[in-house]
Amino acid sequence: MTLSARKRDKLEPMTYYGSQELAASFRTVRNNTITIAEEIPEDKYELRAAPECRSVAQTLVHMAISPRMAQQVHFLEARTDLDGFDFMAFFGGMLAEEQKPRTKSEIIELLKTEGEKIASLLEGCSEEFLSETMKYPEGMTPPTKCRFEMLLGLKEHEMHHRAQLMVVQRILGITPHLTRHMEERIKTMQSAQAGR
Repeated sequence: MTLSARKRDKLEPMTYYGSQELAASFRTVRNNTITIAEEIPEDKYELRAAPECRSVAQTLVHMAISPRMAQQVHFLEARTDLDGFDFMAFFGGMLAEEQKPRTKSEIIELLKTEGEKIASLLEGCSEEFLSETMKYPEGMTPPTKCRFEMLLGLKEHEMHHRAQLMVVQRILGITPHLTRHMEERIKTMQSAQAGR
């Protein structure tokens, strides 16, 4: 059935991944980030994997506040064109936030509150809103993206930085919780297989 026929017959959309899934998957990613933040000792929050890298604290704050750009672009301004958006001013403000001294508990609270703020916005997106096309400034590749792809990028960005923190955990002698859970599942499966 064509899209026009679906519209004519007012059938339900055939999307398998929409606003509810976006919100749920972002919450899962953010909760895993919070677990890592909780497991890294506070006295290691200034650790940098390499001199030019962000510290653990700065990385966590960066992850907490990065969705503010999506909030500004998609929800506050409802832009369909990024031409004219002052990226440098926005990034400058984020960089200043990353440099502010915060305790471990303050950073974890920031991860929780900022995460829930963007997850709630994602939850309320209509399929029509998610399918809108966003035009990028001249010279950027690709020249356009749909809102869905851009908003899906929020969790992709966070998982990128979370992988960095998992390496830091290994440096500190901490086995990341997702690895521990996987190892427990494998042991359970091996035990079950051996008992057959």
